[in-house]
Amino acid sequence: MIPVRILGTAGVLPGRAVPTEELARQLGRDPVKLEANTGIRTRYWVEPGTRMRDVGLQALRSALEAAKLAPTDLRRILFVSSTGGDSSAPATASMIAGALGLTYTCDAFDLNNACAGFVSAFDVAARSVATGLGPVGIVTVEFCSRALEPGNPRPYLVMGDAAAATVLGAARPNEGVLGVSLSNNGTLPPDTGLGQPLFTGKRETIQFYAPRGYIFQVAVDALGSATQAALQQANLTLEDIQWVLPHQPNGPLVDAIVTSLGIDRAKLIPIVQDVGSVAAASIPYSLDVLMRTREVRPGDRILLLGLGAGVAQGAIIYQVGG
Repeated sequence: MIPVRILGTAGVLPGRAVPTEELARQLGRDPVKLEANTGIRTRYWVEPGTRMRDVGLQALRSALEAAKLAPTDLRRILFVSSTGGDSSAPATASMIAGALGLTYTCDAFDLNNACAGFVSAFDVAARSVATGLGPVGIVTVEFCSRALEPGNPRPYLVMGDAAAATVLGAARPNEGVLGVSLSNNGTLPPDTGLGQPLFTGKRETIQFYAPRGYIFQVAVDALGSATQAALQQANLTLEDIQWVLPHQPNGPLVDAIVTSLGIDRAKLIPIVQDVGSVAAASIPYSLDVLMRTREVRPGDRILLLGLGAGVAQGAIIYQVGG
């Protein structure tokens, strides 16, 4: 076990709500069929000029308040985004630390592992806390709307913006990470991507390169193998898990993951229908919803399932302490 405790969480939906019906009218599509095909009713898109630092700062302050901690208690801040921060340098995490007034008391850096970035950051944060470098704040911000265009409807119709923060600290008895499986397979053909403008010399947008069926199969296979590896490490079965928080790119893919893995739907926290596909913010946002709206008991086990372009996959089993 990696001893660590989830001290506080928070979620933010920045900008305005954009219903699927609005986009359907814009593109001349049937809104009923479009909502059924995507499993998304609405998503949120930020206004021009909104800074990731400010939205991330809002989420982190709320998570610290939930944890009953002051910003000066933090010893590490991890900023997670698959779409990049406010600048390539300095790190957006450093900007957030500066906005909190932290000077030489807390390190801060950015982390990107596509949509699986939060599970990677959770692992780094948990190991930091276990070795004495905590509490740690994980700030995840995705402004996917800035990398969309109506002429490319597959991502345009599903992607949204969101932010979430999670604060990890010292564990209580019988609390922490019971099992973890993280890996990447960069040999597979690319399925999703966002180019680097400094390399290509042009404005880049989110692209879905692979057919829907291929993406579904890769996702199911990756999450299945990661889940089994984490369960085996923890000497548990899915029946021993009380809550399952998978990455939620769209409604049909979530259904495919649930069916393939044999997950009890009562253990899920569905969010994609209300926020869209929010990349690396999907898992921490659903974690905040879980902590705020469900009765999470001592001894409950939470399975975090990350999936991202790369192909990046990860499963973390966290047990709530007494």
